[in-house]
Amino acid sequence: MSRLTQCFETLSNAGRKAVIPYIVAGDPTVASTVPMLHSLVAAGADVLELGVPFSDPMSEGPVIQRGHERGLANQVSLTQVLEMVTEFRQQDQATPVIIMGYANPVERMGYAVFASECATAGVDGLITVDLPPEEVGPLNVELHKVAIDNIFLISPTTPAQRIKTITANASGFIYYVAVKGVTGAGNLDSSDVGVHLDLIRAETGLPICVGFGIKDAESAAAVGVMADGVVVGSALIDTMTNAMESGSSLDEGIEKAVTLLRSIRAGVDNM
Repeated sequence: MSRLTQCFETLSNAGRKAVIPYIVAGDPTVASTVPMLHSLVAAGADVLELGVPFSDPMSEGPVIQRGHERGLANQVSLTQVLEMVTEFRQQDQATPVIIMGYANPVERMGYAVFASECATAGVDGLITVDLPPEEVGPLNVELHKVAIDNIFLISPTTPAQRIKTITANASGFIYYVAVKGVTGAGNLDSSDVGVHLDLIRAETGLPICVGFGIKDAESAAAVGVMADGVVVGSALIDTMTNAMESGSSLDEGIEKAVTLLRSIRAGVDNM
C-alpha cells in the first residue's frame, strides 16, 4: 500500500479530511525549502505538494508563476527537487510527498530513470500538468513498477467521456480544479464544486481533493464538507511573498504562510 493510499485510509477512518499545501521548490530560497516542508507538516499538512520550477508554468496564476521564476533564478532543477525530497525523508518517512510539474523535464530525464530516481528519493505521487491522459501509458508503466501514483487534474469544463479516461489512468487521488482558469483565479462556488464531485465519484472510488480556489479557513471548510481533501498553494505563497516585500524577514514570511496553513487545518477540522 502506498503512503498516499495509507494516508487517505487513515484520514477516512478518523473522519478527517486531507490538507495539502503546495510550495515551489527553491522559493524563496533553496535552503528554506526543506525546513518549510517540515514546518507545514507540523502545522497540520497531511500530504505535501512540491512544485518543480519551470519556465512556462501555463496552469499557474501570477503568484505561483513568480514562485517558479524565483526557483529558476535559484537554479533549481528537477534533479535538485529530488535531492530536496531525499533530505526531507531523512527526518520524515511518513508524510506523502507529491511533485507537481510539467512534462518537458520528465521527458528529458527519461521515464524509466525519472521513476527510479523518484522512488529512491521517496516521492509518492506525480502531477504532470500538461501530459494528457491519452498519452500517459508509457510513463504509467514506469511509475507502476515503483509504486508511484499518477495524479490527474479534472476541471469544471472536463467532458464526461474525458473524466472516464482520466479516472481510468489515475491513482492516489483525483485533483479537482474548483475554478476555471489558472491557480489563484476566480471565486470558488462550493455548490458547483459539489455537482462536479458527484460526477467524478460516479466514475471512481479514488479520493478527490479540491484546489485552485482555497484561500482561507472559510473556503477550505466549505469545500472540505464535500471533498476528501483541500489543496492550497497561491494563498500560502502570496502570504509569504507579501510579508517579505513589506519588510519581514525570510523566517517571518515563512511563519506567516505556516500560520495560514494552521488556520486552514483548524477550519477543515471544525467544519
